[in-house]
Amino acid sequence: MRLKVFLKPSLAVAVMATAISAQADLVVLQYHHVSDSTPPATSTSVSLFEGQLDMLSDLDLEVVDLLEGTGETLAGTGGKDNRIAITFDDAYDSVYRAAAPLLAEKAYPYTIFVNTEAVGRKGYMTWEQIRELAERPGVTIANHSADHGHLARKPDESESAWQARVTNSLDAAQETLDRKLDAPAPMFAYPYGEFDEALEREVADRGWYGFGQQSGAIGQKTANTRLPRFPMANAYGQLGSLEDKLRSKAFPVDTGELPDGVISENPPTLIFPLPEALDAGRLTCFASGQGRIDFDVIDGKVKVQAPDSFNSRRFRYNCTHPAGHGSYYWLSQQWLDLSKPED
Repeated sequence: MRLKVFLKPSLAVAVMATAISAQADLVVLQYHHVSDSTPPATSTSVSLFEGQLDMLSDLDLEVVDLLEGTGETLAGTGGKDNRIAITFDDAYDSVYRAAAPLLAEKAYPYTIFVNTEAVGRKGYMTWEQIRELAERPGVTIANHSADHGHLARKPDESESAWQARVTNSLDAAQETLDRKLDAPAPMFAYPYGEFDEALEREVADRGWYGFGQQSGAIGQKTANTRLPRFPMANAYGQLGSLEDKLRSKAFPVDTGELPDGVISENPPTLIFPLPEALDAGRLTCFASGQGRIDFDVIDGKVKVQAPDSFNSRRFRYNCTHPAGHGSYYWLSQQWLDLSKPED
């Protein structure tokens, strides 16, 4: 690891890092299927889901409504202890059959992001089931697009064609939810976690919060159209590493100043400021499939670039730094290679 800065004494850094972390952040958990028989990449087994909920109880972490918790966290009014929000994408029927009863036992609130054209198809909830859940205390229904399409502008797509496609997907879904359920929440989960700056503007223009699939906690400096969530599928939600995620803190940088993730070079370069309170010697960065990677710190900015190119459409850089009391600041940048085939 190549460092080009003078490091502050470790004791002073620890004190300042603790001061930064003395705020409530919101950790949002993202699920798809809760089942033992659905595709492993997007599934959380029932036993693992039960174990995750039990850990929330054992750690005495408050589970809050996503909309309320996000607003309070961004405003800095959420208190001093981390809080948790639970979300499901796509409205799969396993959420109704397996997850909802377990959540009701715990009296935990949760949000279901619905892609409206899939409702009623095999493997998805029906409108009757969604309405039933929406009437329960603490259950929120929100927009996940009409067609679950890849909504970032395609390389060969005209601006007018993209605008028409995105407007239809976002607004048709919201209109359907409004007609079927009345007053859906002003929140949007990007299909596949993919977005670009133009799509962010569309979400912002509608007054919605935009949630991705990059990991990390939400803090006061998190941009409200690129809100992170921790994927909780079997590969990522194991109990051995879950507590670190639940206690994670938002990396203290303005995430609205980070790139939208659409790459122009492969491997891409990520540059972000290193707050003076943090010690570059305690920063660790990773890249999808490449493990721990080196970085430079020049003039107070971290420069991260993986050593090898990526073959996938989506991949991430994750950087962490101790935040005191056993927690970590967590910064995750999802990258999007539009030259790769869509899912």
